[in-house]
Amino acid sequence: MSSDRAEKPLPAIPEDDGRDDEKGFGNVFAELESVDLPLGTTLRSVYDDQPNAHKRFMEKLEVRIRNHDREIEKMCNFHHQGFVDAITELLKVRADAEKLMGQVTDTNRRLQDAGREVTAQTEEVIRCRIQQRNMATTVERLQLCLPVLEMYSKLKEQLESKRYYAALKTMEQLEKVYIPRVSRYRFCQIMAENLPKLREDIKDISMSDLKDFLESIRKHSDKIGETAMKQAQQHRTFNSVIQKQDSGVGYTKPVYSLNGRMPTQHNGLAAEEGVEEDQSEEEVLTAQDLVDFSPVYRCLHIYTVLGDRETFENYYRKQRKKQARLVLQPQSNMHETVEGYRRYLNQIVGFFLVEDHVLHSTQGLLTRAFSDELWNMALSKITAVLRTHSSYCSDPDLVLELKNLIVIFADTLQGYGYPVNRLFDLLFEIRDQYNETLLKKWAVVFREIFELDNYSPIPVETEEEYKSVVNRFPFHDAEIEKQAFPKKLPMSQSVPQIYVQVKEFIYASLKFSESLHRSWTEIDDMLRKSTNLLLTRTLSGCLQNLIKKPHIGLTELVQIIINTTHLEQACKYLEDFITNITNVSPETVHTTRLYGLSTFKDARHAAEGEIYTKLNQKIDEFIQLADYDWGMPESDGQASGYLMDLINFLRSTFQVFTHLPGKVAQTACMSACKHLSTSLMQMLLDSELKQISMGAVQQFNLDVIQCELFASSEPVPGFQGDTLQLAFIDLRQLLDLFMVWDWSTYLADYGQSTSKYLRVNPSTALALLEKMKDTSKKNNIFSQFRKNDRDKQKLIETVVKQLRSLVNGMSQHS
Repeated sequence: MSSDRAEKPLPAIPEDDGRDDEKGFGNVFAELESVDLPLGTTLRSVYDDQPNAHKRFMEKLEVRIRNHDREIEKMCNFHHQGFVDAITELLKVRADAEKLMGQVTDTNRRLQDAGREVTAQTEEVIRCRIQQRNMATTVERLQLCLPVLEMYSKLKEQLESKRYYAALKTMEQLEKVYIPRVSRYRFCQIMAENLPKLREDIKDISMSDLKDFLESIRKHSDKIGETAMKQAQQHRTFNSVIQKQDSGVGYTKPVYSLNGRMPTQHNGLAAEEGVEEDQSEEEVLTAQDLVDFSPVYRCLHIYTVLGDRETFENYYRKQRKKQARLVLQPQSNMHETVEGYRRYLNQIVGFFLVEDHVLHSTQGLLTRAFSDELWNMALSKITAVLRTHSSYCSDPDLVLELKNLIVIFADTLQGYGYPVNRLFDLLFEIRDQYNETLLKKWAVVFREIFELDNYSPIPVETEEEYKSVVNRFPFHDAEIEKQAFPKKLPMSQSVPQIYVQVKEFIYASLKFSESLHRSWTEIDDMLRKSTNLLLTRTLSGCLQNLIKKPHIGLTELVQIIINTTHLEQACKYLEDFITNITNVSPETVHTTRLYGLSTFKDARHAAEGEIYTKLNQKIDEFIQLADYDWGMPESDGQASGYLMDLINFLRSTFQVFTHLPGKVAQTACMSACKHLSTSLMQMLLDSELKQISMGAVQQFNLDVIQCELFASSEPVPGFQGDTLQLAFIDLRQLLDLFMVWDWSTYLADYGQSTSKYLRVNPSTALALLEKMKDTSKKNNIFSQFRKNDRDKQKLIETVVKQLRSLVNGMSQHS
């Protein structure tokens, strides 16, 4: 509108006179009567230009209207006559039109009657043509739909026959090829909507089958592992036979596998016996014979086709990890029997054989990294479980069977590429425990041998008996061999029994060291170390306990010393025995030496010390029988009875020592004499003994003389001169001093190396002299009236004073 206003300016309404008004409103009326111009702009100019323009415009408009009415009336008056004439003519034609209408109606009626049959036939033809066209269309559409229906029927059959992978392929063809051709039909839409549900059903069914499979392999893992380990054991036995027959045959791959294929043997023996083995051997059971793996493959293919393979892989791995944890969880009483260990290891072998089979028979369901991770986790758990439960085993036979199981277990899994070094490291730990159980078992054996031994030389009546002993124990003595039967061997029955049991221990220890994939040098070192433990700890402990038993007397101790001497000499034969087993030279740098020499020396020293102790105890028992009358005026003229009994006991005892090494017998004899001398001295100087008469000293002197005679009679050969008599030298010099009453010499020579009474201590002499001084006062009431007695009493007092000064001087000097 603004554009129209810009193109054509609004007319202005003049104000001067009527002529100008006429001219101005004429333009306005011309614009109003024009059909092309908008009225709004024109009318706005009428109202907006001047205050009285509207009134004048309305007046002019009335005039304009009256002028047009007059023009219209003139035109109507001009054409009225022609209009009347036309009406008149039309009335004339009306009659003819009615007549024509009647004729037309009659003609139409006759035509309708004539064409009614034709119309009916035409309609029938049209209907047939429509039916024909519809049938052709239907056939055409059915030809398009039939393949879809056939494929859907095929899909149903595949689902019913559980051919799910083929069913998925059929679904894919339906969706991509067939259904798009007839997608406009309702049944196809329903069919298309139903296909995702069928896919989910297939996934659910395949997953259910997978769960059944997982449960199945869990149940059959024990049987799979048992079969594989039996085959591994047979393979080990077969290899050992081959290696014995031909040392050049090396290690071959295990004869067991999951697919049932047996590796070809390339040695002559297998080639010769192959036909017979094929005929005689039972069919080798495999994992496929026990477990149907098709659910795994089927489920994997289904999830792969459905584009959800990652979900399936994660689920399968997660479930297998859970099953692994269940398999690795042992029973609480597994350590009680070997069957518990066998079931545990069988299940683990079965589990990982299935894993290996799935790893190699599927593409990517399991990866080597996942398998290694699972095995490392399992290996840590297995070693911890076996370490814990084996620690409860106290039976070495059970530990040995466990070791054999672990070796077969390790060899079986190693054949499938699983690293098993940690298992062999565990076996070294179990070996130490096995040795501990062996040591405990042999400790019982040694104790029984010692308890049943009579600790007397072995009597040999015939040559057969002699050979029987010599075959069991390496004993060779030319002098005894020359003796006629019957004769006695120096050792007791326990010596050959101990020697045999040590060899049995070596055999038992060797059984564990076998099949550990170690060199003979290492096995030799193991045997020597375990044998050292047996000798230095078990046998040594048993000997020490035996020696300390209260019922073991001097005779038994002497025999124990003799036995340990012979066992010590037999140690070199034990080293040769181990060398013959391992073929490792004893001169090898790292060869461990047997510590039997030190073991038996220690036992012998302990027995010797026990002999000295028991001798001293026996001497003390005799000393306790002493019953001196310390106030007797005169001696009986003969030695005391207890002392003679003691000397007779010592003589008989030292006669038994003839089979002991010379130094042992001499040391025992010297120890006994010293202890006897010390005991007698202590008896004489006992603080509870207040008074001693000269007669008692004389009686005591007679007993000491008997002791000296015993020492001089050489109860044990080998002493030089009067060495044994020196044990009583302190007593002898002390008694001589009091018997001779030679105080002037003692006091004059005191401190000189040439003194006659060099071994007499002033304090000892003072103690004894005071006891005699008190006795002299008591028994000689009237001695003060006799000059000799008074002089003797004065002498005693003088000697006492001098001795006290010597004692005081010694204490100050010290």
